[in-house]
Amino acid sequence: MNSMRKSILAGSWYPAKPSTLRSDILGYMNAAPDLFLDGDIVGMIAPHAGYMYSGFVAAHAYRLIRGSKYDAVILIGPSHRLSFSGVSIWPFGGYETPLGTVPIEEELARLIIKGSDLIHEEPAAHLQEHSLEIQLPFLQVALETFKLVPLVMGDQSPQTCLMLAETIFEAVQGRNVLILGSSDLSHFHDAPAAEKLDKVALKHIERNDTEGLLEGLSKEKTEACGGGPVAVTMMTANQMGAGKVRLLKYAHSGDITGDKSSVVGYAAAVCYR
Repeated sequence: MNSMRKSILAGSWYPAKPSTLRSDILGYMNAAPDLFLDGDIVGMIAPHAGYMYSGFVAAHAYRLIRGSKYDAVILIGPSHRLSFSGVSIWPFGGYETPLGTVPIEEELARLIIKGSDLIHEEPAAHLQEHSLEIQLPFLQVALETFKLVPLVMGDQSPQTCLMLAETIFEAVQGRNVLILGSSDLSHFHDAPAAEKLDKVALKHIERNDTEGLLEGLSKEKTEACGGGPVAVTMMTANQMGAGKVRLLKYAHSGDITGDKSSVVGYAAAVCYR
């Protein structure tokens, strides 16, 4: 296993030229409103589409952590391309983007691996997965320097979500970390249908109701390709004392393209204490 996970999105999902990429991200952040939040952000939810579609939504959350310092960012995404059980971790080396290499927090990664037999190395789950990489340039601009623990969920069952949240919580004791759940919402419905589905997920997120969110997903009352990562972020943040959730922005791809016949939903939110 090569210790460096190379970028697969540069030049397509976001610009490959570092100066253009940084400029675009700063543009999204500067266009987002300057929201006041009375508390410390522990968890964050951000979409993972190409920047032209979801960059402005994501920027609402990243703007709030700009200049913050964390011992590590625990980044959790769903597996789009590979089917496997449990959770895959990339435990050493780093993730590369046009803005540089993000190093893995290897000690914390080892603690998380030890916490459960369901957490294991599955390199193939990371190599073509976009849901983690898409967050990294935003993190690099917002935080400048940080260490990473990347996790891909092959199984998003309530049991796996609870296991992962408890394992992360036990591993991060004494550390100042950010938990980041990467997720889009409904996919490929017309705008009214998408907004109706997404409203259900957003209601549960705003109420800090992970049980309701997971139940809604299982009964197809709502949709989120990263519903598991969202739930784990909220569960872990709750255990860390960050029981307040603020929904920052919701939009869908039709708001950008003008095509309302088939859209993808996006939301940004933070968990804070």
